[in-house]
Amino acid sequence: MHLTEDDKKIIKQVLDIKDYDPDTFDPKILDELETDEEYRGILHKHGAEVLGSKRYQRLKTYIQHGDVTVFEHSVHVALCAIKLNRKLKVGCKERALIRGALLHDYFLYDWHDSDAPGNIHPKLHGFYHPGIALRNACRDFKLSPREKDIIEKHMWPLTIRPPRCREAWIVCLADKYASTLETLKLKKGKIKVNYA
Repeated sequence: MHLTEDDKKIIKQVLDIKDYDPDTFDPKILDELETDEEYRGILHKHGAEVLGSKRYQRLKTYIQHGDVTVFEHSVHVALCAIKLNRKLKVGCKERALIRGALLHDYFLYDWHDSDAPGNIHPKLHGFYHPGIALRNACRDFKLSPREKDIIEKHMWPLTIRPPRCREAWIVCLADKYASTLETLKLKKGKIKVNYA
C-alpha cells in the first residue's frame, strides 16, 4: 500500500503522542469515539451478536489495563479500528473488522492471575493469548477467515507470522493504539464511559 502525503498527515494526526506530558496530556480520541453515534451504530450493526453473547459478557469481569475491563478495551479497539479504516480509506470489510476487533482478546481468564483457570502460560500471556482467544471464538461464533486472521495475529510482531489481510493490520494497530491511550488516560483518570 502506497501512502500519500495526506495519508501520512492523517496518520501523524491520529497517532502522534510523542509530546506526551503526564501533567497536561488529555487525549480526546477515546472520548470522541465512545460518544460518536455513527461509530457506535456501526459497532452495534456488525457486533451485536458478539456483544450480546452471554459468554462474551464475562469479559466485563476481567481487567485489561488498570481498571479498564477486557470488554471495554475490546470496544475501544473496535472503535479505533473503524476510525483508522475510514480516515485512511483502507477499504476494510467492516463486519470482519469489528467482529475480529471485539474478539481479539476473547481469552476468558484474568491474565494478571497466574493461577486463573485457562491461564496456561502466565508469564507468556502476550505470546499465547491470541491462540486461546481464537480457539474460544471458534467455539462460540462462526468466523470468517479474515476474522480468524485478526484474532490470531493481533499481537504481531509477538506472533511470528504477520497479518495476511488489511483488517488484521488495522486491528493490530488499533489494539496497540487503544492500549496506549487507555494506559495514559488511566494515569490521568480520564476514562469517561463505563460499558460494564
